[in-house]
Amino acid sequence: MKLFIGNLPYDITEPEVLELFSTYGEVVNASLVIDHFSGRSKGFAFVEMATRSEGHRAMETLNKKEYRHRQLVCNEAKPQKKGKRRR
Repeated sequence: MKLFIGNLPYDITEPEVLELFSTYGEVVNASLVIDHFSGRSKGFAFVEMATRSEGHRAMETLNKKEYRHRQLVCNEAKPQKKGKRRR
C-alpha cells in the first residue's frame, strides 16, 4: 500500500521517514520529495508498506498526529496521472 505523507518538517531526512513508518510494519520504499534548487525537503513523501493492513495501521495512527511541531497528513496515495510532465 502506497501512502502520501504531507506537512513534514522541511529538515527531515529519508532515514527519519523510514524510521517513523517502520514501527508500523515493513517499509518497502520511502521516498522524500526534494527541491532540486535548495536540496531540502518539499515537506512531503511517499511510503510504500508491505501489506494493506500495515499501511492502514500507519495511516490511522499518524494522520493528524503532531510530529516535530507539525500536524502530519497521511492518506492513501492516488495513482499518478498519465500525460505531460511539468518541467
